Amino acid sequence: MMTAPIRVIPTPASNRRRAGLAAAAIIVALGLAGCNTRSPETTGSIGERQVAPRQESASRQDLEGLAERFNANPGEGRAALAYARALRSNDQAAQASAVLQQAALRNPRDTFILGAYGKSLVEAGRYREAIDVLANAHSPASPDWRILSAQGSASAQLGEQARAQSFYEAALKIRPNEPSLLSNLGLSYALSRNLDQAEQTLRLAADQPGADARVRANLALVLGLKGRFADAETVLRRDMGPEEAASNVASLRKLAAQPNRFKALSGAGAPERG
Repeated sequence: MMTAPIRVIPTPASNRRRAGLAAAAIIVALGLAGCNTRSPETTGSIGERQVAPRQESASRQDLEGLAERFNANPGEGRAALAYARALRSNDQAAQASAVLQQAALRNPRDTFILGAYGKSLVEAGRYREAIDVLANAHSPASPDWRILSAQGSASAQLGEQARAQSFYEAALKIRPNEPSLLSNLGLSYALSRNLDQAEQTLRLAADQPGADARVRANLALVLGLKGRFADAETVLRRDMGPEEAASNVASLRKLAAQPNRFKALSGAGAPERG
C-alpha cells in the first residue's frame, strides 16, 4: 500500500502554553480545553481532558527523525506510536491521527494500535469514527478501562450522556475511584442537568489521591452552576491565588446567569479537538 509521507512542522510552543490554571478552571468548563491537554490515555467528557501532565513538545529535529523512521515503514507499530506521540506534543492531533490510521490499516488486529488510533480520533473531534474504531480495540472478555473512558468521552461529546455514563461506570468497575473517570462521569451528569449527582461524583473524584487541579476545577464549575459561588471559590483557592479565583468565579456567575447555560456548556465540549 503506497501512501504519501507525512511531514510536519512543529507548532511554536509560545502559541500553546499561555493558558494557566484559570484556563483549566473556566476554559475547560466553557471553552473546554480540557479530555484533555487531551491525552488519548484519558479523554474527558467535557474536556478531560486530562489529569496527566503535559508532555514536553518535540523539537523539529526529533520530529524529522521520527517522521523518517515512520515513513520508511508505516506498519511498524512502535515507530507510529512514537511519531504520533511527538505530533500530539506539538498540538498536531490531526497529523497524529493520520499516522495512527496508517498503522491501524496495516495492523488491523493489534488492539493497542487500534486503541491509540481510536483515542486520537476523539482528540481530533471525530467522535463517531472513534466509537467505531474503539469498539474493536478491546473485547467484552478483556475490557480496557482507558478504552471505555475514551468511548465515554466520544459519546459525551456527541450528546449521548446516558451512553457515556454507562461507559464510565463500566470503566470504574475495572479501575475503582480513578479520579479522571469520576471527573468525566461527574461532568456528564452535569450535562444531563443532574447537578446533585454531578457534585457528589466530583467531590468523590476530588478526594482521591491522584486528583489534580482540573478535577477540582470541574467541581467548582458544578458548584457555580448550582449558584454556590463561595463554595466554588473555596475549591479554586486550593490551586490559585485569591484574585485569580475571584476572576474565575466571576466567569462562573456569568455562565450560571445564562438561561441556556446547559446548552452553552455542552456546545463548549465540541472540538478544538477531541
